[in-house]
Amino acid sequence: MFFILSKTVTVLLQPSNLILLIGIAGLALMLMGWRRGGTRLVVTSVVLLFIAGLLPLGPYLTHALERRFPPWEQDGGMSRGAPTGIVVLGGVISPLLSRQTGLVSVNGDAGRVIALAHLARAFPKARIIYSGGDASLFGNKRPETDFVGPLLDDFGLARARVELETRSRNTAENAVFSREIAQPKPGERWLLVTSAQHMPRAVGAFRAAGFPVEAYPVAFQVERHLRLRPGFTVGNNLARFDRAANEWVGLIAYWVTGRSSALLPAP
Repeated sequence: MFFILSKTVTVLLQPSNLILLIGIAGLALMLMGWRRGGTRLVVTSVVLLFIAGLLPLGPYLTHALERRFPPWEQDGGMSRGAPTGIVVLGGVISPLLSRQTGLVSVNGDAGRVIALAHLARAFPKARIIYSGGDASLFGNKRPETDFVGPLLDDFGLARARVELETRSRNTAENAVFSREIAQPKPGERWLLVTSAQHMPRAVGAFRAAGFPVEAYPVAFQVERHLRLRPGFTVGNNLARFDRAANEWVGLIAYWVTGRSSALLPAP
């Protein structure tokens, strides 16, 4: 039930969708004769569109998430020696596009698989787990892990080097099923590779699952020293706001349902 709700309610709660629904509701009221109430909703929709589309709300929310965990090297990771293992979270490959084009299609989170190749060479004895199943609503698609092999070939890495976790559909399941494969022992060091914006929720989920990890954030989206100034690329601003809001909603939902160790996990 949680998975279904996360795939449906979250979409409705995205700022751009809410703004659109408010505007549609206002137009509907106006057509039904309730002009005053309808006009207020339409005006509210336009004002919210202006705020979300022009003001740097998305970058601000993203920055707060991305700076929660510092880059691993800056955190002294290399000085502590080689890790026992590395868990790379999926959400990078589009199974549908990869199947249709015959080429592995990656998205803006491709920094995760780039980090996989880098870490595999930097730590040749470390175990590597790639966690990513079928995240579609009805679970009737091919898992993302089906398309990892060709990427490893391109990277010049043996496919046997990476253990594939194929069942997970969300971050909480990434943590539970990766732990089943890793079977981490006391004193072992495991790195968790995911996008910087997603790292707080991911770390919280792994801690709740009893899998202690060190954060290895990648795919940063905003500058380290953020300058909060208006921008006129409305579509880009809305998309960034939507994604950041989705992550914050996810943090709250995971904490309320016990799938995260804290509301906003920290190092």
